[in-house]
Amino acid sequence: MTKYHLAVDIGASSGRHIIGWLEDGRIRLKEIYRFENRLMEKDGHLCWDIDGLFGHILAGIRECGKQGIIPETMGIDTWAVDYVLIGRDGQRIGDAAAYRDERTNGIREELENSGVLRFADHYSSTGIQYQKFNTVYQLLALKKEHPEQLEQAERMLMIPDYLQYLLTGKAVQEYTNATTTALVNAKTKDWDDELIEKLGLPRRIFNEIAMPGTVLGGFTEEVQEKTGMNIRVILPATHDTGSAYLAVPARDDNAIFLSSGTWSLLGVENSEPVTSEESMRNNFTNEGGYAYRFRYLKNIMGLWMIQNIRRELKDEQGSLPSFPQLIKEAEKCSDFNALVDVDDDRFLAPDSMIEEVRKACADTDQKIPQTTGEIMRTVYISLADDYRRAIDALEKINGRKYTSINIVGGGSQDMYLNQLTADAAGLPVYAGPTEGTALGNLLVQMLEEKEIASLQDARNMIRESFEIREVKPR
Repeated sequence: MTKYHLAVDIGASSGRHIIGWLEDGRIRLKEIYRFENRLMEKDGHLCWDIDGLFGHILAGIRECGKQGIIPETMGIDTWAVDYVLIGRDGQRIGDAAAYRDERTNGIREELENSGVLRFADHYSSTGIQYQKFNTVYQLLALKKEHPEQLEQAERMLMIPDYLQYLLTGKAVQEYTNATTTALVNAKTKDWDDELIEKLGLPRRIFNEIAMPGTVLGGFTEEVQEKTGMNIRVILPATHDTGSAYLAVPARDDNAIFLSSGTWSLLGVENSEPVTSEESMRNNFTNEGGYAYRFRYLKNIMGLWMIQNIRRELKDEQGSLPSFPQLIKEAEKCSDFNALVDVDDDRFLAPDSMIEEVRKACADTDQKIPQTTGEIMRTVYISLADDYRRAIDALEKINGRKYTSINIVGGGSQDMYLNQLTADAAGLPVYAGPTEGTALGNLLVQMLEEKEIASLQDARNMIRESFEIREVKPR
């Protein structure tokens, strides 16, 4: 009898319910349900529609039943850094604020200028790169604006932890996502009590940290009534990049990993954190991974810029250009070579991405892209150049040469970007599988259920189960 597993994979722009199972020694996947995830403005802040997201989770589970597929286990992964607070009554306090909100502007500078915390000391403890939206800065921003919410809070849960809490009633903080708070000590792999005290945050809200593979148990009675089934929930690597890295079918230890989606997460797996000054200067992060591996990587803006440009090009009938159409436009402009810094905060949430790209080119005295093709070409070659620079820095910091780039996630389908990346880095690119994040989520469930013996066996199975396309540098 076929044993089904369910991965609920929610990104910054959409979510999917993916069913996975083993058949003839290969991993099979089936998409059951898909939904949009969009930001909304509430009380002057950008927030997630967290109740709407949970409604979609339940709807996708019901769709499994309608299709006659009853998963034995499931897990939820989402983006990182965002959280909710839970009160003593078990109810959510406040909204699920989004990392693109501007409330964290200037928080790091305030800490530095007041002498409370030098970022160099912060980095040496946690190994987490500076991003103005790191959870620690979000909590400090909340402390300034709504201190009463922190005073009322009994615990903090990251977004996937909260969604799984709604399913099971079990409030657990999972390791891979907890590390993105910049409040977990890289060496002890637990909450950094000294740091938490120094920042004046309430220690009680930080629960015991659980590892991927932890079994939370079945649904609450209320969820069973709403879905008509009871599925055992197993913690995956709840940070979507943690799941995506699990699914990279690397051929050896000299492979660069690139999870390509709304964000591009480029790096390697290390057994120990790297918290040196050089690592800090290059803004690399040491995020927790499966089985206490470290995902040593750099966050790069990724396809977010392209997604926003596409939305701006909606025609009068409301139709959007396809990604292949946008790529064709870029290919027509192969002699246009303006570059922008895709990591600049100006691209986080501009009113117009197209105009922001043009302003960035003007600010650096470059030719300003006018046509859609020139705009697309600028973003594409800028992404590839950023990947190249990140790889150069990785080789210098880790003292080794890397021999390939392994790309998973939705962006692995973009063969134009894959070729530009291979050319810029001078390395072969292995593209696929597309469903990297959902696959990694499912692999943890299958490993916990003893259907797959080891992570290496899982990665070998991925190579046999999915098309991996090779792109050689020109």
